Amino acid sequence: MFKTILLPTDGSDLSDKATATAMEFARLHQSRIIALTVIQPMLLPAMGDGGAVLEAGQYETQMQDAARDHINKVAAAASAAGIPFEGFIAMSASASDEIVEAAKKHGCDLIMMASHGRTGLSKLLLGSETQSVLSHTSLPVLVLR
Repeated sequence: MFKTILLPTDGSDLSDKATATAMEFARLHQSRIIALTVIQPMLLPAMGDGGAVLEAGQYETQMQDAARDHINKVAAAASAAGIPFEGFIAMSASASDEIVEAAKKHGCDLIMMASHGRTGLSKLLLGSETQSVLSHTSLPVLVLR
């Protein structure tokens, strides 16, 4: 039924739990996993201790390295479970838009993603990528907490 699963990951503990669940789900359904990490571009100079500004190139390099680590963790889990896997890194100001587009581009028939479950002011300020994905895709979305 679900042959291609999109698994967005941000490297958090919650994403790691979602990865474990996705591997078991994919194994049971003989599915393949498409993992995606979205890097958001630096919009403003990041101020470090003492007022030092993080250079945009340095920021991008650090984010690319972290994103590769996130994808590699999913790749290792897929390899250990014998699950077909592809991993991608994208740069976008909107992670949710990138997730929806990646699902279309790769012919996914399910999106499995973790939700941090933010409420109140933190949800208002940080937004909800999961809610945005739910609002902008016609695919089934399995939300894991």
